[in-house]
Amino acid sequence: MEPVAKKTKRSVLKREKRDARKEAAKKGPSVAKLKNVPTSPRKMRLVADLIRGERVSKALNILKYEPKVGSPKLEKLLLSAISGWEAKHQDVKLEDADLYVKEIFVDGGRILKRLRPAPQGRAHRVRKRSNHVTLIVDSLKGASTELAVTEEVAKTEKVAKTEKAAKKVTKTEKETKA
Repeated sequence: MEPVAKKTKRSVLKREKRDARKEAAKKGPSVAKLKNVPTSPRKMRLVADLIRGERVSKALNILKYEPKVGSPKLEKLLLSAISGWEAKHQDVKLEDADLYVKEIFVDGGRILKRLRPAPQGRAHRVRKRSNHVTLIVDSLKGASTELAVTEEVAKTEKVAKTEKAAKKVTKTEKETKA
């Protein structure tokens, strides 16, 4: 009779998965958020589309010389994301990191509703829109390590599933013998 591998508890697997996620977050990409910017999301998306996927140095140059309304705020947000990445990765030089804008998206925020006088005693509603911007900065070199961590987590989950299946098989064999 072959020895049965010891089953790891589900709580232990959950804890290992959570810890692996936390470790990946410590060394992973940097996220910066800007909330309640008083411009419409449509106008901000025009600027965000210019820097999506660009290297950080090129994105800063684009934002510095872009005349659109949201560019100064996005420039400040990008600088914040870069400093957040530096705080996470103190052992790596910024010049060697080869940072790029991994993701940027603009969501609609709160809408302030105001009334504007209209002819014949009526009023038209004016919607003053705002937006939320989320910017994710990562290193081109760091993307491969992130994949390795997720593969390791997937491998531990697969081992747990095979252990569970092996236990079911041995249980059914015992029932058939009895």
